[in-house]
Amino acid sequence: MLVSGPGISSYIDHTNLKPVSRFAEIVQLCREAVQYGFAAVCVPPFVVDRAVREIKGSSVKIATVIGFPLGYAAAGAKWDECLRAMEDGADELDVVINLLALKNGLWNYLAGEMDPLVAAIHEKGRIIKVIVESGMLSREEIVRCCNLYGNMGIDFMKTSTGYAEKGASVGDVRLMRRELPAQVGIKASGGIRTYGFARELVEAGATRIGCSASLALVAQEKEWFTTEKK
Repeated sequence: MLVSGPGISSYIDHTNLKPVSRFAEIVQLCREAVQYGFAAVCVPPFVVDRAVREIKGSSVKIATVIGFPLGYAAAGAKWDECLRAMEDGADELDVVINLLALKNGLWNYLAGEMDPLVAAIHEKGRIIKVIVESGMLSREEIVRCCNLYGNMGIDFMKTSTGYAEKGASVGDVRLMRRELPAQVGIKASGGIRTYGFARELVEAGATRIGCSASLALVAQEKEWFTTEKK
């Protein structure tokens, strides 16, 4: 865990999901990820192939989003998005669950939507992160999501898209860590703008941090440990 020294960069999915992004911004995102040793870049599906070219030869992974940001696209549409993203070179797929189905108690639909995606993504040797939008869920709904998706063998549960009113919280991450199988990681995202908050999330159980303020977190981390040594 991130408690004794610098290392936040290895947790970060350096993110730009703005619908009005310029290609030059995506290129810059990728170059920063390589320079700082971030875990991944997270980019829109439309620019996955471009990002692949930019990070070639590095250890940085390419993540993209599926059914983003509202999650209520048809299951078949999400399937097609996943296949295309993997063909374009995505290593990790962050898939938004159908919150409309969840809020109407259609848990069998949710299982039927995600289970084939988990199998298909793993068959290709890729990673799946399931976005549950925890800020819009009750504690009971979060626990039920942990049970449902954790037992499917997902790789990560992700707190948020970053587009909802409430993003990541320490309490939600702590609850997920308690309820998920040990091998399932947690990606905290949504509203993470300071190193202090990121550190709290990691100490609560997050194994990835999704944010666009990545460079600020790295700079603040250096200040944090410089101050501690004085």
